[in-house]
Amino acid sequence: MRILLTLFSLVLTLSLSGCGYNAMQAQDEQIKASWAEVLNQYQRRADLVPNLVNVVKGYASHEKDVLTQVTEARARVGAIQATPELLNDEAAFAKFQQAQAGMTSALSRLLAVSENYPQLKADGAFRDLQAQLEGTENRIAVARNRYIKAVQEYNTTVRSFPSNLTAMAFGYKTKPSFAVEDEKAISAPPKVDFGAPAAAK
Repeated sequence: MRILLTLFSLVLTLSLSGCGYNAMQAQDEQIKASWAEVLNQYQRRADLVPNLVNVVKGYASHEKDVLTQVTEARARVGAIQATPELLNDEAAFAKFQQAQAGMTSALSRLLAVSENYPQLKADGAFRDLQAQLEGTENRIAVARNRYIKAVQEYNTTVRSFPSNLTAMAFGYKTKPSFAVEDEKAISAPPKVDFGAPAAAK
């Protein structure tokens, strides 16, 4: 009896590994790890926003529209619960992606405003925050790229025969990823000008 159970376990293990079950488990874990890094970098960016807004406000307080847009964009990002379930919900993922794209756009407008204020551009705190933001945007692009590749591998396994049969049997479905057009936008971080500021008039 013990020998039969051992043989059955061996056959079951070989069957599961041959039908893509183990691959899906490994790929799903990779997706979770990649997603955690995406969230980590987005949070890092969101944490920079209040300080950046305060520094800009000190030199360009009348640029209320831009400052408000950045603050509201950060609030929209913070309102979305980035739970693991979000990776299985196409609509929720799209909403998350849209909020982050709004944050990217608002920050670009905020940095563009600095071009009109030489004293702001020369401020050490502002320049430091710009450098941190540029580094964070680069890390976001890298993290998103890793996530996209992890999802691509997983979705290929879920859709390919015979692993697609295993996916159907266990209820595994494809996971959403970042849109290609949005990926092009995110891969170009906000431009940071570290040149000598223009003389104030």
